[in-house]
Amino acid sequence: MDATAESFAAKMHELAVGYRADFRRLVAAVSGGADSLALALLLKSFREKNGGQIVVLTVNHHLRAEAEAEAKAVSALMKNWGIEHHILDWFPEEGSGSIEEKAREARYRLMEEWCVRNGFRYLLTAHHQQDQAETFLMRLERGSGVDGLSCMAEMTPRGQICLVRPLLEVEPTKLRSLLQDAGLTWAEDASNDCDDFLRVRMRKFLPQLEAQTGISVRRLAETARALRITREYLEEETETFIKARVRRFDGPAVSLSPSAFARLHSEIGRRVLARLIREVGGRAYPPEYRELRRLAERLQNPSFAGCTLGGCEILPFMKRWWIIPEIDALRAFVGKQTSGNRNSSRRQEVLPSKLKRLLAARKQDC
Repeated sequence: MDATAESFAAKMHELAVGYRADFRRLVAAVSGGADSLALALLLKSFREKNGGQIVVLTVNHHLRAEAEAEAKAVSALMKNWGIEHHILDWFPEEGSGSIEEKAREARYRLMEEWCVRNGFRYLLTAHHQQDQAETFLMRLERGSGVDGLSCMAEMTPRGQICLVRPLLEVEPTKLRSLLQDAGLTWAEDASNDCDDFLRVRMRKFLPQLEAQTGISVRRLAETARALRITREYLEEETETFIKARVRRFDGPAVSLSPSAFARLHSEIGRRVLARLIREVGGRAYPPEYRELRRLAERLQNPSFAGCTLGGCEILPFMKRWWIIPEIDALRAFVGKQTSGNRNSSRRQEVLPSKLKRLLAARKQDC
């Protein structure tokens, strides 16, 4: 326990310094499984030595008969440890799509909403080294590039909170040993052995991969980490260009210089477009890679007259490219200047009157 707890405390200190994070108030996602329960145990030790406030959240998806009893077991254990605990309920909804993906999104949404309501910034999860390796193989199967293959980061902004994954370099066997040494038992989710899920198939494949090729879980996780360093550099270059070359307007809306964009490396240009379109369009994810590449090619054509992508209109006007919400959202541009927009901390400008009139006319035509 001591060595693992010390390693955990060192990682928390490293993240706090590296990301200038204040870890005096933390929330942890704990399901009752081995990994998350080990995280809670490590946080208990961390609090005893460093002080601060820790809250544990358990989401009951009501997908398994055992879920309620598991949530109550976590609650009882946290009470015994003197850690505040809350159970958040989500009830499955009918409709198309993967129930696993719906449950995952609901879990994070519920926990994020709780954190925002109660003034917490950092939400810890128990993702570990093998989770990283499984994610790498899943992304590889889908043909992902640098962003996808870099997998999970130790700190990831999500809405108004930040996800923290301090166990990404830890082997899951160490977490289970930690619980066994403490005399603790954990819940086993039967779905973790169901071959219907790609992640489970990848998990079962990993021992074969290492036995036949020597490619281990550690090697896959290290590769993801190396790619994440590359990704962070690309993101820094993207942010530098946006801060220096992109003008922001109320709505939100943005504009940029075609000549400045043309001087960018194609990868940075694609990332700039992805960032701005996601921001202006208000969607959770940017357009797909091939769509952004096609857009970048079209922008280089002198006869480019405009297009739509990712909930945005991209159009040339006054020797600049403009990215604005699609026609259905143009009331933000043809009316009064909006108040309390999503980027209120950044300098905003009023959209040019000529462009407002142009957009008003296009709105009437649609």
